[in-house]
Amino acid sequence: MGVYLPCIQNIFGVILFLRMTWMVGIGGVFGSFIIVFMCCSTTMLTAISMSAIATNGVVPAGGSYYMISRSLGPEFGGAVGICFYLGTTFAGAMYILGCIEILLIYIIPQAAIFKIEGLEGPEAELALLNNMRVYGTLVLSLMALVVFVGVKYVNKLALLFLACVILSILAVYAGVIKTAIDPPVFPVCLLGNRTLVSKGYDICAKVIEIDNETITTKLWRSFCDSEYLNATCDEYFTNNNITEIQGIPGVTSGILAENLFGNYLEKGMILEKRGLSSDVDPDSPTTSSNRYVLADITSFFTLLVGIYFPSVTGIMAGSNRSGDLRDAQKSIPIGTIAAITTTSTVYMSCVVLFGACIEGVVLRDKFGEGVNGNLVIGTLAWPSPWVIVFGSFFSTCGAGLQSLTGAPRLLQAISRDGIIPFLRVFGHGKANGEPTWALLLTACICEIGIIIASLDLVAPILSMFFLMCYMFVNLACALQTLLRTPNWRPRFKFYHWALSFLGMSLCLSLMFICSWYYAIIAMGIATCIYKYIEFCGAEKEWGDGIRGISLSAARFALMRLEEGPPHTKNWRPQILVLVSVDSEQNVEQPRLISLTNQLKAGKGLTIVGTSVQGTFLDNYTEAQRADQSLRKLMETEKVKGFSQVVISSNLRDGTSHLIQVGGLGGLKHNTVMVSWPRNWKQPEYHHQFRNFIEVVRETTVASLALLVPKNISSYPSNGERFTEGHIDVWWIVHDGGMLMLLPFLLRQHKVWRKCKMRIFTVAQMDDNSIQMKKDLITFLYHLRIDAAVEVVEMHDGDISAYTYEKTLVMEQRSQILKQMHLTKNEMEREHSTEEGASLAEKPEDEVIQPWNQTDLRRMHTAMRLNEVITKKSKEAKLVLLNMPGPPKNRMGNENYMEFLEVLTEGLNRVLLVRGGGREVITIYS
Repeated sequence: MGVYLPCIQNIFGVILFLRMTWMVGIGGVFGSFIIVFMCCSTTMLTAISMSAIATNGVVPAGGSYYMISRSLGPEFGGAVGICFYLGTTFAGAMYILGCIEILLIYIIPQAAIFKIEGLEGPEAELALLNNMRVYGTLVLSLMALVVFVGVKYVNKLALLFLACVILSILAVYAGVIKTAIDPPVFPVCLLGNRTLVSKGYDICAKVIEIDNETITTKLWRSFCDSEYLNATCDEYFTNNNITEIQGIPGVTSGILAENLFGNYLEKGMILEKRGLSSDVDPDSPTTSSNRYVLADITSFFTLLVGIYFPSVTGIMAGSNRSGDLRDAQKSIPIGTIAAITTTSTVYMSCVVLFGACIEGVVLRDKFGEGVNGNLVIGTLAWPSPWVIVFGSFFSTCGAGLQSLTGAPRLLQAISRDGIIPFLRVFGHGKANGEPTWALLLTACICEIGIIIASLDLVAPILSMFFLMCYMFVNLACALQTLLRTPNWRPRFKFYHWALSFLGMSLCLSLMFICSWYYAIIAMGIATCIYKYIEFCGAEKEWGDGIRGISLSAARFALMRLEEGPPHTKNWRPQILVLVSVDSEQNVEQPRLISLTNQLKAGKGLTIVGTSVQGTFLDNYTEAQRADQSLRKLMETEKVKGFSQVVISSNLRDGTSHLIQVGGLGGLKHNTVMVSWPRNWKQPEYHHQFRNFIEVVRETTVASLALLVPKNISSYPSNGERFTEGHIDVWWIVHDGGMLMLLPFLLRQHKVWRKCKMRIFTVAQMDDNSIQMKKDLITFLYHLRIDAAVEVVEMHDGDISAYTYEKTLVMEQRSQILKQMHLTKNEMEREHSTEEGASLAEKPEDEVIQPWNQTDLRRMHTAMRLNEVITKKSKEAKLVLLNMPGPPKNRMGNENYMEFLEVLTEGLNRVLLVRGGGREVITIYS
């Protein structure tokens, strides 16, 4: 009662009664059988997947939506739920249109508001569609009212409607058996090989003899200009004979052979009988075409698939009532699979039996115009066509009511889950839980289908949504199995992931076979919903399978990254940002995170780390609070990355641990960013600058790049925009090109986009500064970096201490340029050795020398450089400088800090950069 019968009632519907005979006539028995077999296989495979989901744990109310969302996650669940909802809603529209079609064409044609009598072609078509719209809207309002008043009435009527469907199908089988014994007399009138509209004649003849007098018939008068024998008649009428054939020759007549193959028609073509001769002049235009039965739409194989597929949907009718079933895990698989087996058998046998019993021209006659306006499947039924007409009328009404009952409940279930914020209002209902608002929305969407007004146009729309839904069900099962999710333990024995995969492929194929543009629209809707839930939806954790996929994919990617250090081309700053927190666990330098965002343009890996003083047992809650505030800040600054908090007995060690163990495998940091210690001269802040210098030493030993922003509070936030200005690079020491790469990355972000880049380099007395500038311009050109170049001359021997060894001296520049003229193979060899060498020569200490000089000389160097820098870069928005290495012995710590202070004095924003000793930028493509 709970699964088998509702499924059968939902699967047998309007298409079987109104379009199945036409489909067999147009597609042929072979073609139609393939379509039916494909569609039934799809639903059977989906039912197997659904049974696996249904037997994997308790299924509460909400049915298929609940099952999918809990196994595929809120994003997929929401997307599938909405697809299924839209499919069910449009199904309601389709049933209502079917119901009106039966009413206006077969039961009481005189009830039409827009009269069709006497109209031809497009006008008749438009009148019919307008009738459908008016009556459809009325019926929809009536049905919505019934559903609103009480769902219990719908459920009471359901059995009555089901009885109608079963009776109708039995009547068809009875009729088929009767045709074998005693075929009914059911004449169809043909002129030549063309089928005539039955309204156009009273007797199937041109003339009749009465008392030895030849009298013309009504048929003669519709083709000739007068009723006399000497009248001028239509040429085709004159040249061809009238024949009368049996419309239902019976199952033993052998008509099956004639109906085996398809007979696709263009819109407006005349229905012709195969194998009958017809004398027609190919040059003369067809006149009096309204006397013949014409094709109302252009038909082709894929159109038939789209129109037929809705007749196999409805397989989830049972699982949707999962909340009311005594044992859902047992009932859903048995009931659904039994219902699909029953209905598929009926459909496949109907295709063969229709082809074997009914004449081809009658099958292709969609509205029964050649057979006195009878419903074609009705002509076959026994004892009377009215059994089918009324049976199908009530069954379409019942199915429409079921759709209007089911869809709002589904929408309510989705709304109550709260994953789609804008749908929350539809979660409310009447005091007894009836979904009032959801019913209102459903009726409005249903009205769209009714305004389309053509059953043949509405059917493919709902095919899409159901196919999307079934595809996701199959995908859910296949993924759960392939990922070996520990929670995936279905009791259903006959399940295999290959079946789900096949089902998914079939659904996808059918979507594009039915209508590729509808398929793209449906997928677009599903993707939009998916993305919307991902960005705006409430955070839900349902232990879904998609998490499992992410985990497997992440593991795979991490293992791939382990295979070796990244090539220079792929080098990007993976930044570990070291921040400090105050006693309230709030971040003290939030602008560090803004700068990180600007450097990454939101991409790449960022780890924001801080250390909390104490022990893990005592200070764990503090650490949690610190972690929360880091995450919150990262969210505000839109930094994609991870937060990491360590608890350590002292902050110095905490920072050291972060530098050592931050990241995982290939996702380790290669760059550390730490803020310049403020007020370091005051005795109470001395520990800060000592920690800072230790960080500089540790990054040097670990070959990590180091970024030290000075005056971090004056750096721009992500909301600010520089409309002009310069980013100045003072390239004194060549340290792998980090100084070149950073401004380029910054300018990708909208804060710095309008800034121009300038590069300054220092020439010594024995350098040829003109040549130096030329070489540098060439080098930048090959690096594909846009910047103005300036060479600053400093005639002072002291500077050599600072720029010792690694300056871009003449030999190095000429070497770079020489490499540019080498062959490609040599280049690559040269490049890899150069890279190896640069990795090997770790910059243990670039500036050991100044510390061996007197303080005076060292400070003098810094002051001279500072003078030059402030003169040129006073107005720059940002100045990037090489950061010299720390002193070997710790005695020189204060002098080192003093040196950096003097070097950067008078500059607003300075970013001190120390490369990791490896090439990070390359001229090669």
